[in-house]
Amino acid sequence: MKRIFNIVLFALFCTSCAQVQVGKTLKYEAANGNEAMVSKQQSERISGDVKVPESVTIEGKKYRVTTIGGFAFDGCASLTSITIPNSVSTIGERAFRRCTGLTSVSIPNSVSTIGESAFFDCTGLINVTIPNSVTTIGESAFFDCAGLINVIIPNSVTTIGTSAFEGCSGL
Repeated sequence: MKRIFNIVLFALFCTSCAQVQVGKTLKYEAANGNEAMVSKQQSERISGDVKVPESVTIEGKKYRVTTIGGFAFDGCASLTSITIPNSVSTIGERAFRRCTGLTSVSIPNSVSTIGESAFFDCTGLINVTIPNSVTTIGESAFFDCAGLINVIIPNSVTTIGTSAFEGCSGL
């Protein structure tokens, strides 16, 4: 009986360690020159508070993280906060789509483009701060963010795509 208990305990320990390790690991790919982007995640494994670094090393070469890639965090329902560094200029299409646990996003002053459906169906999102650097908010960028009650859109924004804030009943 004691041996079975130890085996079960060991299995639970290994499972929880694997989830923590995988849960905090982001994937990156080299983009242009010395630039990198956060790439597609295994969505069910990214959770909690995540901080994207300003630079990463890939195969021994240092890259500056400039893009949150398309679908990078798509479906990460347990993602509660994201820290985006000042090196990022683009939030790709569907980057945070269906991140229902995300409640607040502070977009850094370096971002100029928020892609199509970037925060689509982020129903837990309450507050978004859009900086003066943003010029484009893509189509359906905040579609169906029903909990959204506060958005500040600066004069720098020249393009707001169709249905960008549709379904945001709290606004």
